Amino acid sequence: MRRSRLAAYLTALLLATGTVLTGATAAQAYETTAATGYVALGDSYSSGVGAGSYISSSGDCKRSTKAYPHLWAAAHSPSVFTFAACSGARTSDVLANQLGGLGTGTGLVSITIGGNDAGFADVMTTCVLQSESTCLARIATAKAYVDSTLPGNLDRVYSAIRAKAPSARVVVLGYPRFYKLNGNCLAGLTERERAAINDGADYLNSAIAKRAADHGYTFGDVRPAFTGHEICSGSSWLHSVNWLNIGESYHPTVGGQSGGYLPVLTAAA
Repeated sequence: MRRSRLAAYLTALLLATGTVLTGATAAQAYETTAATGYVALGDSYSSGVGAGSYISSSGDCKRSTKAYPHLWAAAHSPSVFTFAACSGARTSDVLANQLGGLGTGTGLVSITIGGNDAGFADVMTTCVLQSESTCLARIATAKAYVDSTLPGNLDRVYSAIRAKAPSARVVVLGYPRFYKLNGNCLAGLTERERAAINDGADYLNSAIAKRAADHGYTFGDVRPAFTGHEICSGSSWLHSVNWLNIGESYHPTVGGQSGGYLPVLTAAA
């Protein structure tokens, strides 16, 4: 009698445990299945400026069908694809205008942001049009901003993403080095200016990577992928200064999006 009661108790316990585990497994499976949307945030490096094939409805944001977010979505068919990246965006623009597509069903978020905050477009303009000493001074100013102000701006963006998309894998992509040193460029910037610009890009990437890691996000370093494809390499995946279309200057080409950024996102996602 006592043995049969014990057997009945153990059977009930096992059934209850199985029900709990099955329920937990089902909940995890539901969460995994539900969080399959992809939201692409950020600036012109994510919208695809320089790659052409712009989506007409995107207007001045210049979102391209050749940009890495669009290419990733075409290859992986997320349940929902929200392409919110916009040319010229700063951290404040992401917070104000780009987070609407995030939610509990968002499984992947990608973002490039910080370059416009640090004023790197102005850095490039200054270095192309003015003296070497003025160029180096402008880079120093940008680096000081990266030290003093950018980390807080990034923290606000990264925290807002997690608050709105708690289940998402967030991939923060960096920026390439612009120049191959001692390369094929015979005119234009001095070698010292090119080295300083590359150092500025590295400095920006280090700050972004640190903030991303502190939020538990993956940093996608595109510099290895772009190695051998910088300006002055003879096989550049970046536009040099383009006086006929100045907005495309120093942005990835179609090759830079598909061969530089896309593989890094694919590996990290």
